[in-house]
Amino acid sequence: MYLAKVIGTVVSTTKDVSLSGMKLLIIRRLNAQLQPEQFTEVAVDTVGAGNGEIVIVSKGSSARLANHKDHSVIDAAIVGIVDTTELAE
Repeated sequence: MYLAKVIGTVVSTTKDVSLSGMKLLIIRRLNAQLQPEQFTEVAVDTVGAGNGEIVIVSKGSSARLANHKDHSVIDAAIVGIVDTTELAE
């Protein structure tokens, strides 16, 4: 899992049937200091996240399990919305 910031949405009328009814968000990965990295991707939203929020992202088979879609094409899922962080340096 890693932290990311929601930077946009994706609307796709034609997609794999396993993605039907799912909200797709564009996210940018954050480093340990919550600074944006260059890596962006599309993730399925399972928690009602919105634009500008910092979220927890799960990848791979764990992402599919988060939305109870074991046999879907999901590779990244937003599984939490961050309220606060604390980094001990």
